[in-house]
Amino acid sequence: MRLETRKLLDKAFSGVGLIAIAVMAAALLLILTPIVFRGAKAFVFKGTIEHRRVMLEQFHRGNSDRFSSDMKQVVTVRAPVYEMMEAFEVELKEMERSERSKYKSAFREVEKGIQVLLGPSPGQRTPVLLRQQYGQTRWDRTLVKVHEVLYSEEWDYSNTDAMGVLVEKPRADVFKGTRLEPVFRYLEENIDEMMRPKTTFYWQFITDKSKDSHIFGGIWPEVLGTLYLTLGAMIFAVPMGVIAAIYLCEYAKEGCVISFLRICISTLAGVPSIVFGLFGLAFFLNTIQVSDSKSVLAGSLTLSLLILPTIIRSSEEAILAVPRTYKEAALGLGAGRWHTVSTVILPSALPGILTGIVISMGRAAGETAPIIFTAAVSIGAPLKLWETLSQPTPALPWNIYNLCTEHEAVDEIRHVQYGMVFTLVAIVLLLNLFAILMRARISKKLRG
Repeated sequence: MRLETRKLLDKAFSGVGLIAIAVMAAALLLILTPIVFRGAKAFVFKGTIEHRRVMLEQFHRGNSDRFSSDMKQVVTVRAPVYEMMEAFEVELKEMERSERSKYKSAFREVEKGIQVLLGPSPGQRTPVLLRQQYGQTRWDRTLVKVHEVLYSEEWDYSNTDAMGVLVEKPRADVFKGTRLEPVFRYLEENIDEMMRPKTTFYWQFITDKSKDSHIFGGIWPEVLGTLYLTLGAMIFAVPMGVIAAIYLCEYAKEGCVISFLRICISTLAGVPSIVFGLFGLAFFLNTIQVSDSKSVLAGSLTLSLLILPTIIRSSEEAILAVPRTYKEAALGLGAGRWHTVSTVILPSALPGILTGIVISMGRAAGETAPIIFTAAVSIGAPLKLWETLSQPTPALPWNIYNLCTEHEAVDEIRHVQYGMVFTLVAIVLLLNLFAILMRARISKKLRG
């Protein structure tokens, strides 16, 4: 091959490599930017007086004297809203039956909207559900609810050649001339004073337990459950994977059986994760019964099988990459096979083995399908270490899916969903960073 052609090919491959890196970086930026931006809103946001009330009453956190002073002023500002609603109820009773039916359903919608916005009215019986005992705790959701009170939504299908058009109509027009009409203008002009928004740094989102299905509180049970499952999977998978790789590389004689085993290992690495979940349910729970029902132990064992092929293959490649002269020199000095493996080959291959462990750790932390049937529940308390042998746990991957698809108030808790995703990405990055730093430190020691 001519020198000019070789240089041209080198430049072409370098250019393609740089383009691939740039595309990957852009894709990563495109994925992570909304996660970081929206996930950060779970920690930093404008909290209303209702948020401070929840923190004080449910989590015993905050200055009670300052809150009482602020709440007295808020109650004073909110009082005209309830007075106008009571006055309209009296007016409604005085109306004729035909006119009353015109306003009744519309008034119930307004009443319900104000209750969701501000919480129960004074004198009202305390609702059973925790979410109904408080108004809006976040300023962004407050603005949404105010808009829903001020405007009603209707679909216009007058144009038969096009899809329906969403039309917003001011509710004030419906109650024009009644005692309820002024409440809409008053609400719009005084909502700041009614809710007292204040920038809040809620770092306890990670350490607090959830209240009322994640309407309030944090995600500590999910974070702890994810750590339990990830570390449990690594405890089971890493020793088995490394030992299997040592056997395949140093002890097994090449032949049809070993070739078949390698094919099986490579095949298992590509099996869909849901298959491992079903196997974990059938084998660990129904056959050998490691626990009476779902448990962290069963989930960790299932995840360990999922990542085991990756650890075996990466460890095997790392061991084979150790120069053969290292082994020959150790054997020539009289070292036994196991002594050579444990003191020469394994330390030299450790950086490569740790690379496979890092990859496997990230996959174990983010998997959902294997733990659906074996370990995960939607709601639960943080587990003690000894409870992991017999109890299920919430986990970030499963709860992210559950909150996004099955929660009845899915739009109300978008910040929790993105906060969970942000936390999961951060946990995976921190675990990987720890493993990478450990690998770098070991490599530095090996180089002397």
